[in-house]
Amino acid sequence: MGSDTETEKKKTPVALMPIAKPLAGKKLCKRTLKLVRRASEAKCLKRGVKEVVKSIRRGNKGLCVIAGNVSPIDVITHVPILCEEANVPYIYVPSKEGLATAGTTKRPTCCVLVLTKPTKGELSEEVKDKLKSDYDQVVTEVAEATSAVF
Repeated sequence: MGSDTETEKKKTPVALMPIAKPLAGKKLCKRTLKLVRRASEAKCLKRGVKEVVKSIRRGNKGLCVIAGNVSPIDVITHVPILCEEANVPYIYVPSKEGLATAGTTKRPTCCVLVLTKPTKGELSEEVKDKLKSDYDQVVTEVAEATSAVF
């Protein structure tokens, strides 16, 4: 038997879907979740499959972040196809719980769409610039990860 700290260090591996490509690495995952948190604070975030699909079909642009451990897989298999048709970049992160925490919700979230501008109202210039710079940085890294996979 080990101490509590030893058991805390051993995290259970996350069962990823076979279609979870491109999967964000450790660094990109951290940056992506940070962007999701900032977008949530600025009200530039759509949560859940229904809202994300609706926004993409309406022509909203942004970055789609999809959880890699969704079960059953059929829930989100159509989202990457929609993203590719609408030229919306997308990336998978390992955990839906981590995605929900970054999106400031307690309920695990399958996917979120980080919008480039808020749905209602305007942002201050400082918040807008910070969000835009983070968004651009993550999108370029997602494009690199996607080109490496496909």
